[in-house]
Amino acid sequence: MYPSRFRYEAPRSLEEALDLLKTYGDEAKVLAGGQSLIPMLKLRFANPEILIDINNLPGLNYHREEPDGTLAIGALCRHRDLERSQLLKAKYPTMAAAAPLVADPIVRTRGTLVGSLCHADPQGDWASVLLALDGEIVAVGPQGRRTIPAVDFVAGPFQNALNPDELAIEARVPAPKGTVLGHYLKLERRVGDFATAGVAVAVEISGGKVTRAGIALTGVGANNIKVTAAEQVLVGSSLDARSIEEAAQLAADAAEPKSDHRGSAAYKRHIVRTFVVRALSSGQRQAA
Repeated sequence: MYPSRFRYEAPRSLEEALDLLKTYGDEAKVLAGGQSLIPMLKLRFANPEILIDINNLPGLNYHREEPDGTLAIGALCRHRDLERSQLLKAKYPTMAAAAPLVADPIVRTRGTLVGSLCHADPQGDWASVLLALDGEIVAVGPQGRRTIPAVDFVAGPFQNALNPDELAIEARVPAPKGTVLGHYLKLERRVGDFATAGVAVAVEISGGKVTRAGIALTGVGANNIKVTAAEQVLVGSSLDARSIEEAAQLAADAAEPKSDHRGSAAYKRHIVRTFVVRALSSGQRQAA
């Protein structure tokens, strides 16, 4: 199937892109990597009046550590850049573990983290990672810049919190503190398939105690799920076997999977529980 007819624009400045969004609003779609949007266009699940290609916008292809230690990721930073990042491997283990598991090598070459967040697919890996890390998204529009916490960014399946005249230009992750432990585990039937279930875990430890914990789930609900109850169990603990088991059970209870060709709902909950135990136990050994 071929896409419906649409107008194509490739602005060369942020101001020009925002003017187009202001003019066309809901009738516009933004193209960065296009790894999700192009198939939707071909299947006519998306029928925009105009496609705004932002790949010519300067200064958005970066991931860097800001002076305050915050990790900033521009809207045109590709998955592949993050997969190869020494910064992520050194300081952001959850992100480093997730990067090579996003889709397949072809998609990772062109797709972007910010684009994945905006697509708001419940199967999206990066949304769970940002939830676990208490990340945020920076949007810019006619009223200026605003920052949206990751927990508030996804409004529903394939729906985000951006206004029609806003553009997401950056994702941000707070500077880690103390000893940082993290993992991303994903069960897929084959390389590039959607997750049967995925789990993002990020823990910070100081003085032998967990000072911050993040756990989020992929592919087991209408949205990526941040498991606040499990996080609260871990904070203040020494990451012992009891707290790990309790957090894992709370994560499994928070999952809202449906039975399908990838497995039963009970099986997916079992995978969530197993992955949380595995990720936290791995962190426990690293901290010992």
